[in-house]
Amino acid sequence: MTRNRTFPITAALAALAAAPHLGGCSLVPHGVETTGSLPDRKQLAAVTPADRDCLARAMYFESNRSSEEGLLAVGTVVMNRLEAPAYPNSICGVVGQKRQFAAGVLHKPMRDREREKAQQVADAILAGERHEKVGGAMFFHTAGYTFSYRNMHYVALAGGNAFYEKRPWYDREGATPRQSLARVQLAQASQGHVSQGQISQGQVSQDRLSSAGGARWTAQATRSAVRAAQQTPLAELGPARNVCRVAAAETGRSPG
Repeated sequence: MTRNRTFPITAALAALAAAPHLGGCSLVPHGVETTGSLPDRKQLAAVTPADRDCLARAMYFESNRSSEEGLLAVGTVVMNRLEAPAYPNSICGVVGQKRQFAAGVLHKPMRDREREKAQQVADAILAGERHEKVGGAMFFHTAGYTFSYRNMHYVALAGGNAFYEKRPWYDREGATPRQSLARVQLAQASQGHVSQGQISQGQVSQDRLSSAGGARWTAQATRSAVRAAQQTPLAELGPARNVCRVAAAETGRSPG
């Protein structure tokens, strides 16, 4: 199983509980910024037993319950959302958002044996465990479904779910963001693919584009040249092919 350990939330809560008894003692070296000096940091609610139950419920109803890795992956998404400004500041708040997790996630009954496993993984997550491949992803859907959105970048398959990040369509493996033609040609020249004369010609084209009288066909030609310079096999992959690539990496088989 792919795991990653972060600073335990329980340890942080213990430090906060002990704060009244520490008087004027500082817990950090002089000059180091604390969360109190970072006004943009999201303020999280204290973790309660109810939050532990909400976390276990999200994993129980959203993942294959026989897969500890799948449970951990869903739990990682919950914690990623908890830390993101756009989501509620408590675990139960995140899990209870409308149309985000399984219907009835907060009140449907759970089987004892499977509930115990989900609670064990919840404890591990609250102690700092994370699914390494999921990373900072905050979205997932049932594996096997495909969508045409161009901003979905899949990072892992676990517990019957496909996990993905939302990023610009061009920000894929092997692709680069849009650049000016001059920059593309300069980068290619440094690798011996384009002559200095071509770079100069490309710069002239850029100057013409910036002038009020630049021809419309020249602008179109420049955009086409940039796209051609950026194109890679992986950049052509849509979400469906992207899922196949992640699945192939997980299973060791070539993508279909």
